This record gives sequence, structure tokens and C-alpha cells, in this order.
Amino acid sequence: MDGSVGTADLVPKLEGSSLALERVELGDGAVWSPSQPDDDTLLWVVEGAGALVLDQGSFALEPSTAALVLAGEQATVEPSSSLQLLRVTVGPDADRHAPLGRRETTARLEDAGPEAATGARSFQLLFGPHNGSTRTTLFAGYIPPGKAPWHYHLYDEIVWVPEGPGRLHLDDGVQDLGAGAAFRLRPRQMHIVENASTDRELAILGVFTPAGSPSAAYLSPEVAAAYAFAG
Repeated sequence: MDGSVGTADLVPKLEGSSLALERVELGDGAVWSPSQPDDDTLLWVVEGAGALVLDQGSFALEPSTAALVLAGEQATVEPSSSLQLLRVTVGPDADRHAPLGRRETTARLEDAGPEAATGARSFQLLFGPHNGSTRTTLFAGYIPPGKAPWHYHLYDEIVWVPEGPGRLHLDDGVQDLGAGAAFRLRPRQMHIVENASTDRELAILGVFTPAGSPSAAYLSPEVAAAYAFAG
């Protein structure tokens, strides 16, 4: 696909949500602009290499690297080989978190320290208020074999699964999660993301708004009562 640009919606825009997710494939020699006048844009490199060029300079894009382009910034992506990206757009109606640190343009997964979440789960923060993304938080999460109890979040979230196998449990049924699966979780939507493997962690990439901590989860009343009784 030399010189070509292909896009596909993975989680389309939804009324009442600021978030959308698409896949972008760039051939060697293609030049593509992720810029939006009103939306912040977050990129995640799935495969390939290239550069993100802004007024601030040129920033390397390689697998497991995220990038942030703020609304109104002029930027181009220039692949050095075929390049596969995820692109998250975050609309202007998202509630903004107070900035907590200096803005960064790229963030590498290998540089992000691990933090604890519910149970034995962990996550690594890529973008959030700590490095310039005041509308949304982007993180990599790791789920051990098995599943957590039913719970919900107060934020609006999109999740992408690089490999699987997993299962998404919702009130209306169970959905298998294979490589490249993506789904949306609305605020207060009860769910379980299960790792269907028996011997390795399930990795996910999550993005949510308003920005905050991925560890902020709330149990259903029934589960919370059982935990209180057990204690």
C-alpha cells in the first residue's frame, strides 16, 4: 500500500460521548495529518515506524509509542515504512482536568511505570493530566487470568484489545474478545473484562474521559455487600 492512506472506524462517534476510535494504515511514502480544529487526537503505534512532525519538532513513532496532538495544532505523520496506527479523537465537550505537569508529545510504553488497579490488575499511564492531556487519559492495562467482580466506572471509556483471548461481560450477554477487538463502556455501565487465557496476562489499551485514574472502579451494590459481609 505504498503512498496510500486507509482508515476504518473501530468505535464510531456516539451522541453524548466525546470519544471515537479508528484504525489508520499508511503506506511507505504517504503523508497524513491527524490534526483536528476542535478535537484533541491521541495516536498509538501498532506496527511500523515513522515520525510525527509539529512546529515543536519531529518525534519518532515506533511500536508501543503514543502521541498527543492538541486541538488546532498542525501536525503530519510521515512513515518510514508501512505504519499502522490507532487514532483516538476527543471532542471539545469533554470535561477538562486541571493540568498537573508539562506537556509531552510522545510517550513510550517502556518508560511508563506500573501502577496497581483492582485486585491483581495493573496499568501504565501513557497520557493524562500529568503530561498535557487534560481531556482524556490513555493507558495500557494488564488483566491476570480470570475475571474481576461486576463493577462500573464513572468515566466514558473505549477499550482496544491487541491480542486476546478475552471476554466482555455485560448485562445483555457475553462477547468474545479476539485480536483487534474494540468496545465502548458508558459511564456506570456494569461490566467485567475477563482474561480467557490460563497462563498469561491480557493486555488492553484504554482511553477515557474525563481524565483521571484507571483504578477508579465501583462495585455493584450486591458485590459490595458481599465484600462487606466477608470482612
